[in-house]
Amino acid sequence: MRLGFWLGLAAAVGSLLLPLLLYDAELTIYVFIGLSIIVVAGLNLLYGFAGQVSLGQGAFYAIGAYCAGILARRGIPPLAALLLAPVLTAAVAVVVGLPVLRLRGHYLAFATLAFQLIVLSIAGQFRELTGGDTGLTGIPDLTVAGVGFPLERRAFGYAYLTWVLTALALLLVHNLVASRPGRGLRALATSEAAARGSGVPVGRYKLQVFALAAAFAGLAGGVYAFFLSYIAPGSFPILLSIQFLVMSAVGGVAVVWGPVLGAVLIYILAQVLQTIGSQPGMPLHAPAELNYAVYGLVLILIMLLLPEGIVPALRSAVASGRLRSPGGAAPGMAAGPGGAPVPPPARRQ
Repeated sequence: MRLGFWLGLAAAVGSLLLPLLLYDAELTIYVFIGLSIIVVAGLNLLYGFAGQVSLGQGAFYAIGAYCAGILARRGIPPLAALLLAPVLTAAVAVVVGLPVLRLRGHYLAFATLAFQLIVLSIAGQFRELTGGDTGLTGIPDLTVAGVGFPLERRAFGYAYLTWVLTALALLLVHNLVASRPGRGLRALATSEAAARGSGVPVGRYKLQVFALAAAFAGLAGGVYAFFLSYIAPGSFPILLSIQFLVMSAVGGVAVVWGPVLGAVLIYILAQVLQTIGSQPGMPLHAPAELNYAVYGLVLILIMLLLPEGIVPALRSAVASGRLRSPGGAAPGMAAGPGGAPVPPPARRQ
């Protein structure tokens, strides 16, 4: 079997066993990492496989959180509110995407960034609905048929819920990328004109993947709202969208499993920067400024040294190691019986 299968199986088993070893504070970090992976999996589909750059995933994360929180506070069963969050978020994405997806490259990135500013402004103004700048409080706990997670095992329950959803999101992306629409997305990322010429419905595919990426973010946002029982505009800063983009770039922008490594590394880095910026004597804005500076540096280094991300680089390193092993063939040479390299046929003079 392929190495990727065994690595995926090991990761799945590890993600199920790890919560048993963690305390509540560590489980909280584990939940946030899982939610980040869900968002970045959608962004990776949009950016890595379809070639559409978005700096507004934090906006869809916020929309999902507010939808779930508002619906639950108004009497909708929490589970139904959670399921509606990605649907409503995707609907908003369709409305936004119809005009915005006419743009390309950095124009699209700026437009999605502006959309997040609009969302945060609306969340801060409509006090009766969103709680305004004070935030939305009193979000009920997630329950199924009136049964929720026991208080003493609450973080543990949310950890398993989050990582089950994470596994489903990654599996969905994996199957989509391997399907015929997935091949169409890859063609779209390479050249929209060529994809259109080969019969790919470019406009429809772009809108659908934009909505799907938003739905991923909306689902993660819904879990976030129930987990914390409180959300505010300050919970979804512009830095959050930048963080998601950096996670995607670091892990690998066109690799299904890239979001896992990218989210883990960048979230740990964010915690380290938060600790450094919160030291006595540091200004209040130090953590945010440190994050902006370090994320910018990380992006520059990734673009220069590992433009495809860490996961593709690791795959290339493993493949090179196999080729250089005693039983492997050298680059450009086929392997004959017993693993002996067979040179290519000589060219005729």
